[in-house]
Amino acid sequence: MDKKEYGVFGLGKFGATVALTLSGAGYEVVAVDSNEERVDAVADYVTSAMVADVTNPEVLENMGISNLDCVIIAISKDMEASVMTTLLAKEKGVPVVVAKAENTIHKRILEKVGADMIVFPERDMGARLAKNLMGGEFIDLVELSSEFSLVEVAVRKEWVGKSLRQLDMRNRYGLNIIGVKHQETLEVNLSSDAPLEADMILVIVGKNDDLRRLGIRV
Repeated sequence: MDKKEYGVFGLGKFGATVALTLSGAGYEVVAVDSNEERVDAVADYVTSAMVADVTNPEVLENMGISNLDCVIIAISKDMEASVMTTLLAKEKGVPVVVAKAENTIHKRILEKVGADMIVFPERDMGARLAKNLMGGEFIDLVELSSEFSLVEVAVRKEWVGKSLRQLDMRNRYGLNIIGVKHQETLEVNLSSDAPLEADMILVIVGKNDDLRRLGIRV
């Protein structure tokens, strides 16, 4: 399968973090901002970085926006630019458009023009922190929807030495282990028969009800 290509429009703290994280994970990233200093700050780490006005349809056309799999619009301080860019991205056929919102009114407008996902980074991070603190066992949590979540769980004592095949999470709990973190490295093609180690972290996706059956509070 071809590697996904992302566009990140707006390189403030949020946008730059998203761009660098995606790039660091091996994805193709086109980073755009109207501020040259912000563009220069990420230029060496992403596939392509440019100074441009993303509210201009011709600019978007020239950069090949229709070839991107996902665009993250992180220019929420300028609501008009945020809404216009979201609208243009959808009109150009971008499959998934994620937009950062400043407030509820902004969110409603973004929904009207077709944003597929709307985020409030500060609010969302606060909620994630609270849930992580309450959860006790898991290291990180991302709500994928009202029913599904992605969690990172430290390997339990009773799992050490066992393989993913032996744990059999899919049949026992309906959960999917999509990766294993070990010494800051995420391995997504780990052998089903390789023994788990005590310092590993499992990346698990599944329904919240199934995660609870495993003893994970979500």
